[in-house]
Amino acid sequence: MLFNSYEFLLLFLPITFFVYFYLNSKKLITLSKIFLVVASLFFYSWWNPIYLPLILGSMIFNFYIGQSLGRKSTKKMLTFGIVGNVTLLGYFKYTDFFIENFNWALNKDVELLHLALPLAI
Repeated sequence: MLFNSYEFLLLFLPITFFVYFYLNSKKLITLSKIFLVVASLFFYSWWNPIYLPLILGSMIFNFYIGQSLGRKSTKKMLTFGIVGNVTLLGYFKYTDFFIENFNWALNKDVELLHLALPLAI
């Protein structure tokens, strides 16, 4: 589902807005936040559900890094969080690049992984 698709504009977005603001009007703030997270995960997994554990793991990792930084802000924890996120991005973005260069340099034929860079990574 794309942001400019009819499914998004005519179904997903209006339903999400309605439910979110309805829950807020009933003073169910926590439930409205949970609903937004679930709606976001649904939207994300619409493209390819196989990437749902990836975004969940990334969210949980970043949540705990943020919690840790909120309690005691240390340069080590901030660096760990940044390195973790950049490593994840680098894996999806550059793995095929490194395999291609490895194949070229050593005259090998290692098969490319053809990883698609998931949204929000």
